[in-house]
Amino acid sequence: MSSTQSQQPDNVAITVMKNLQDQHDWTELEFIYTQNSTRALVRGLPTKRLYLHPDDQIAALAQEQATGERVPQEPVQEFVLPVHLAEKWCLADFAAVFDSVENTGTREKRIVLATLHNDSTVVYYIMQEGMVKPRQN
Repeated sequence: MSSTQSQQPDNVAITVMKNLQDQHDWTELEFIYTQNSTRALVRGLPTKRLYLHPDDQIAALAQEQATGERVPQEPVQEFVLPVHLAEKWCLADFAAVFDSVENTGTREKRIVLATLHNDSTVVYYIMQEGMVKPRQN
């Protein structure tokens, strides 16, 4: 994936990027345009890890109990899909976005859905591709 000079992010993408930077302290932010797409995604590095797979959670808790020390969880780059609340999306639209992003490392594909409201509020949801094992309590 690469960003191209001819494509310009829309106001929704710009607002989401500013929110990530100013309100959530994300770094290394950039607009990404996937192949055959005019919609900008945002890629960036959050201050802390956003998601830990349930299997990794169990292993981290076991190690913490055994050693008494927290297992450090370094943040990883995330893809953010900026959308406006008024937009209509279907599963095929989301599937196309997942198909367009590259799998970073060994983790499952995931995107952070950033929904912009008319009052400039941004709500974030983590979306995974496919089935995800539920968290153990």
